[in-house]
Amino acid sequence: MLQVENIDLHYGAAQALKKVSLKAETGKVTCLMGRNGVGKTSTLRAVAGQHGISAGKILWDGEDISSLAAHARAKKGIAIVPQGREIFPLLSVKENLETGFAPIPRKERFIPDTIFELFPVLKDMLSRRGGDLSGGQQQQLAIARALVTRPKLLVLDEPTEGIQPSIIKDIGRAISWLRDQGTMAIVLVEQYFEFARDLADDYAVMDRGEVVLSGTGADLSETEVRRYLTV
Repeated sequence: MLQVENIDLHYGAAQALKKVSLKAETGKVTCLMGRNGVGKTSTLRAVAGQHGISAGKILWDGEDISSLAAHARAKKGIAIVPQGREIFPLLSVKENLETGFAPIPRKERFIPDTIFELFPVLKDMLSRRGGDLSGGQQQQLAIARALVTRPKLLVLDEPTEGIQPSIIKDIGRAISWLRDQGTMAIVLVEQYFEFARDLADDYAVMDRGEVVLSGTGADLSETEVRRYLTV
């Protein structure tokens, strides 16, 4: 289980997060929602070790990982799919996937068949350059690259942003399947309410760097949540 406990995060003198708490359990999807600029991505960066926190702590399987570097967290099974995808445009699809080998033992450095079952289009494009793929295909590649690391915690930052509806459905099915395997915890940052509602086992809503609503997916109130999603 991931437990984020009362973390603060600063960018210079500006405070981005104020006593943010969040949990994500294995076999469940935790959705983090809110408008642009309220601290969702900062929370994920803190979890992945991409930005240090100034107060609070982050626990993974009971271990305090607050001071661990990003690469050390990756070796512990934490994988992030960043907003904007950040694939390597000049590398082939296969080479992009192989960049996920870095944090895992040598004997596990192969691309699992399940990746091509989840995203069949990638199997047909292994030799194509990442930059030649559509936005939706690049998003599938970014998720697949994270899955190559055999994560125990998968963190996705707005995977539906700028993606065509048919691929949004494919991504939703993939997340649901991964959750149902019961081997990983999933944290999903999302502004698209319907997508989040259909997947959320637990949820948290942020505003101005703080968590203002949280609970189980079954208790998620569309009216309350939408107050913090509308501009």
